[in-house]
Amino acid sequence: MTAKEVQALIERYIEAYNALDVEGMLVLMHPDVVFRNIAGGKVTAEAVGIGALRALAVQSKELFASHRQEIMHLSIEGDRASASVDFEGVLAADVPGGPKAGETLRLRGRSEFEFRAGLFYQITDIS
Repeated sequence: MTAKEVQALIERYIEAYNALDVEGMLVLMHPDVVFRNIAGGKVTAEAVGIGALRALAVQSKELFASHRQEIMHLSIEGDRASASVDFEGVLAADVPGGPKAGETLRLRGRSEFEFRAGLFYQITDIS
């Protein structure tokens, strides 16, 4: 993939993510996609394959009334990319032992992407 193709794919993914469009995100994924969320150095969520990612995305969608991810800087190297991101989300439900519905979460982090066959093969979100 060219750097331009990688950037366009990432932009489509972020657009679908921000619109809470699960199917729009999944159409961009390799069937064997691996997703990991790492917070504070620990894996807090993981999905392997489209079916597992769909279930995780639907669960996440129900947690937020709205959310927005914005790429602040993007670095592309072959079939890999890394983006510094800002995230803001308004909770639709209480998090056990954490923030309550209606509260806004703001995070800064990094997303790492790997591509195969013109699709997302690995996504790792780190905050």
